[in-house]
Amino acid sequence: MAGVLSTLLLLIFSSLFIGTFSLGVGINYGQIANNLPSPSRVSILLGSLNVSRVKLYDADPNVLTAFANTNVEFIIGLGNEYLQKIQDPQQAQIWIQQKVRSHISQTRITCITVGNEVLGGQDPQLPQYLVPAMKSMHQALVNLGLNSQVYVTTAHSLQILKTSFPPSNGAFRDDLIQYIQPILSFHAMSSSPFLINAYPYFAYKNDPKNVQIEYLLFEPNSGTVDPNTNLKYDNMLYAQIDAVYSGIKALGHSDIQVRISETGWPSKGDVDEPGATVENAGIYNRNLLQRMQEGQGTPAHPSQRIDIYVFALFNENMKPGPTSERNYGLYYPDGTPVYNLGVQGYLPSIDYSSSAKNALCIFRVLVLILGSLLFA
Repeated sequence: MAGVLSTLLLLIFSSLFIGTFSLGVGINYGQIANNLPSPSRVSILLGSLNVSRVKLYDADPNVLTAFANTNVEFIIGLGNEYLQKIQDPQQAQIWIQQKVRSHISQTRITCITVGNEVLGGQDPQLPQYLVPAMKSMHQALVNLGLNSQVYVTTAHSLQILKTSFPPSNGAFRDDLIQYIQPILSFHAMSSSPFLINAYPYFAYKNDPKNVQIEYLLFEPNSGTVDPNTNLKYDNMLYAQIDAVYSGIKALGHSDIQVRISETGWPSKGDVDEPGATVENAGIYNRNLLQRMQEGQGTPAHPSQRIDIYVFALFNENMKPGPTSERNYGLYYPDGTPVYNLGVQGYLPSIDYSSSAKNALCIFRVLVLILGSLLFA
């Protein structure tokens, strides 16, 4: 009980200092690691940060249960390995029953990503399964009357683009249009967004001598101008978003929103990964958070507030690939920040019972109300 009381006091005092501050973005909660804190502890950490949107790469019942009654919105994922199977409407119905319907009364599930970076990926067989799987999942939601609460989409890498600059000339790869066109038709039919994983860091990694790092980090720089629109871009991420919008428009759609399902910067890398430093990662994410709190849009879509999920919550020590892949986290697994984001989170040292977590949730609401009154 003493631990609960100390946690409550910490949350109260930290909240009084930050008022109703929120990160203003969603968080990718990856779990490819063997040293991460329990989902119950993570729910307290994210609550202390006032994070209200979380994206998973699966539908881990332990996570969904730990966040019950927290009002956190979840994107859950279907792995690429299940795409062929989920084409079958019966299998999709079973998946929705088990992964969505069993949790949605207590945990806010708002989106399902069917596959991740399927187009332009390493498996040439997967793209043919993508749209049928998306349609089966959507129909399963319709059958249960959940389609107004939960939408279906998929996340793409920027490898789907053949042209990204100038943004107004953005276009998709010719060999992928046969898959992208029906995906866009699906989004238009179901009013769901087009998700992209965008990492300006890769541009610097691939060509550090000719890419101005300030342009990637949202730092002061000369920027670039789109010669077709005369719009000025002071950072690469916004240019990438508008290039995707242009690619979508070129295929006949102007009513589909583009959202960023992943973006981030690694805090550590191999010798051939220039720019992967704690300093640069901190600059990128602090500047990104500042812009999101301001509610910015892109130069070509200034009234459309950018929607972003930062990658990632924790460093994940079992991710394959170069060192950078294991060092995108905002936090180390012990709850220590990798760098200063301007807001202090709290990871409890023990798991709490459901009653204790409910008490924490109630106190958090009271603190936010008190903070809003004090700082109004």
